[in-house]
Amino acid sequence: MEDKNWTVRIHITEDGDDTRAEAVLTTQDTPQDTSAVTGRGVAHRNPIDRPIPEVGDELAASRALEDLAIRLHDIASDDIVEMAGPVDQGGSRAWETP
Repeated sequence: MEDKNWTVRIHITEDGDDTRAEAVLTTQDTPQDTSAVTGRGVAHRNPIDRPIPEVGDELAASRALEDLAIRLHDIASDDIVEMAGPVDQGGSRAWETP
């Protein structure tokens, strides 16, 4: 079995009480076949809460990863629909009667 390595990088930016994160999944099946999927997440600190940046980072990153998972699932679902059905064996259609 061949191993594959997919990489997820999370980029976090803070602007005042807002934290944004992007989770980018990069796949590379071959050197010529590289693709990326991006998920995004946002967190906003309630002004009455203590300013703990790590909490905003964690929330925004988790939301970005959740969005990434949903997007990846949608891509897989679309691939299943596109490729569903039996493999074409020379035009034979077993469900048709002769």
